[in-house]
Amino acid sequence: MTSATPEPSSPLDGVAMYRPLAAAHALSLSRSVIFDLMRTGRLRSVKQGRVRLVPAAAIREYVALLEREAAA
Repeated sequence: MTSATPEPSSPLDGVAMYRPLAAAHALSLSRSVIFDLMRTGRLRSVKQGRVRLVPAAAIREYVALLEREAAA
């Protein structure tokens, strides 16, 4: 009998939106860098009431952007 080892979970599994601090944690960046990225438009964010949120898709897009820039 063999036991299946679960795949490592991604920080983006099952979450649709992140608060800036959670997005910073997922990207291993500081909170202030996240706010700078949102301000400059490099990291998309949305506003719900007074709360700024980063969609999980925006985090994936930002990582893809960094990979494209590194390859250039």
